[in-house]
Amino acid sequence: MKITGVIPQLRTMNLDSTIQFYTTKLGLELAFRYEDFYAGIRAGDQLFHLKLADEQDPSIPFTQDGDHFHLYLQTEDAAGLAEELKARGVTLTRDVCETEWNTKEFIVLDDQGHTIYFGEAL
Repeated sequence: MKITGVIPQLRTMNLDSTIQFYTTKLGLELAFRYEDFYAGIRAGDQLFHLKLADEQDPSIPFTQDGDHFHLYLQTEDAAGLAEELKARGVTLTRDVCETEWNTKEFIVLDDQGHTIYFGEAL
């Protein structure tokens, strides 16, 4: 068996707002939209899905309280990307820092509260 990709899915209570956050604020690309309840966001060669839900994703408080993440997006220049996102009005919940595991990372929350890490291998 050959796996050709892994596609995570995030739940949103407002699909339009979440699409706008990922495309306008983070600069990612809308890959597709299916009716009023489903969409795909392209991040480089990767894809993740958004699904409309009636209730907040129950993993959001758990993830925030446990210092976990919903998505980890790898980049070649974490500091440069952080400055670019700040200029677009994105608030970093953790500013750029070097980690003990030899990465440079920062964190943002999306419009629904999902924790998004951006990381650069050092």
